[in-house]
Amino acid sequence: MGGGAVAFPALTKWLHVSPPDAKLFSLAIQSIGMSAASFTIVAMKTLVEWKLIRWVSLGGIPGIFMGTAFLAPLLPPEVIRISFTMMVSSFAIILIHLNLTNNERKFTIEHWGKREKILSLIVGLMGGMISGLVGSGMDVFAYSVMVLLFGLCEKVSTPTSVILMAINAVTGFLIHNFILGDFVTPVSNYWLAAVPVVVVGAPTGAILCSLMERQMVVWILISLIGIELLSSLLLIPLTTSVVSAGLFALILFTSFYYLMYRTKLRHSSEGMTSASKLL
Repeated sequence: MGGGAVAFPALTKWLHVSPPDAKLFSLAIQSIGMSAASFTIVAMKTLVEWKLIRWVSLGGIPGIFMGTAFLAPLLPPEVIRISFTMMVSSFAIILIHLNLTNNERKFTIEHWGKREKILSLIVGLMGGMISGLVGSGMDVFAYSVMVLLFGLCEKVSTPTSVILMAINAVTGFLIHNFILGDFVTPVSNYWLAAVPVVVVGAPTGAILCSLMERQMVVWILISLIGIELLSSLLLIPLTTSVVSAGLFALILFTSFYYLMYRTKLRHSSEGMTSASKLL
């Protein structure tokens, strides 16, 4: 899920850090942790989908700038927090169903044409905007597309999403530090304190994930999302506007994920039908 996906809710809900500061810390810490994990993934020659990384990153760079500079100042902090929770929770719903059915997993995207490139750019743009709001999200959003739409195995999607988030986090950190100029204390102090931890923790997590069975990776992910949902319901003040925003985000992302899931199933069944005819 990425350190930012854990850091943002932990800082805002348990340590009462403001969402803008928590977002900035998440980006800063992932620029180190995700980069260290990415180097580990490359060094271990872990299987990733490089063509997807290139095209999603092209959309992610303008996306995170739009989310940081234009969207973040417009949305209330509580709405941003509950929307992030509902985004990952809706993905967990579809992921549970996906793993209770016998679906074929692929280790690479077999067909890579104009449609896949355009889709990857859109995914990068949307994922970047989410990262610009909460400091994370590119990895979770791209992961969902890889698993649900492209049918990639979770053990390929996970390291691919780590590298995507590393690129996005470094971009966001540079925007805040050199363009917006808001990377100042106390966030810079939080970052310096956490750097020694993530430099070790992120690569260790990447190594452990590569050694686990696919189902173990999936259920750990679902468990983390469950903790995120429960803590949000307990710690975020559930006002009318927050509940409305949460329900809207839940319906929006669940519908989006389900549409991807059905599209993948349809393409899979069409492929199986064509293969049967050939046989």
